[in-house]
Amino acid sequence: MDIRDVEAGELDALLALYEHLHPIDQPLPARHRVEAVWQAIIGNPAHHCFGLYCDAQLVASCSINLVANLTRGCRPFAFIENVVTHSDYRGRGYGHALLAHAQTFAWGQDCYKVMLMTSSKDPATLRFYEAAGFDRHDKQAFIAKPPA
Repeated sequence: MDIRDVEAGELDALLALYEHLHPIDQPLPARHRVEAVWQAIIGNPAHHCFGLYCDAQLVASCSINLVANLTRGCRPFAFIENVVTHSDYRGRGYGHALLAHAQTFAWGQDCYKVMLMTSSKDPATLRFYEAAGFDRHDKQAFIAKPPA
C-alpha cells in the first residue's frame, strides 16, 4: 500500500475510480474542459488529491482543500471531499488509512480542524467516518444549491 498525491497523468484512473463514488452522476463536459479542471486542481498548492495504491493500481482517493483563515490565530482549516474506495477493495482498511493520511497532512499544515461532509444516510458509512475520527455531532452543515 502506498499513499501519495495523484499525478497529472493519472486523470483517467481517477475518473474510473470516481465511478465507484457516484455510479450515476452528471455527465462530464468535453475532455478539454475536464483536463483544464484537472490542471487547475493539481496546480493549486492548497488542493491535494491523495491516492491509495495497491500494486501500483489506484484503489482509493480523497481530496483535501486547505482554506486560509483570519480566525483561530490565522490557522487554516481543511475540507475533505470525494472519499472513495473501489468497490472490490472495500472493507480492507484502505479508506481509514487514506483519511488518516489526509488528517496527518492537515495537522502538518497547522490546520485547526478538518471537516468532511457526506450525503449518505447509511449507518455503516456514518460509523466509518466516526471510526476515522470525525464527529457528526460537533457542527451542523447547511447546503445551498443554485435554483433550477
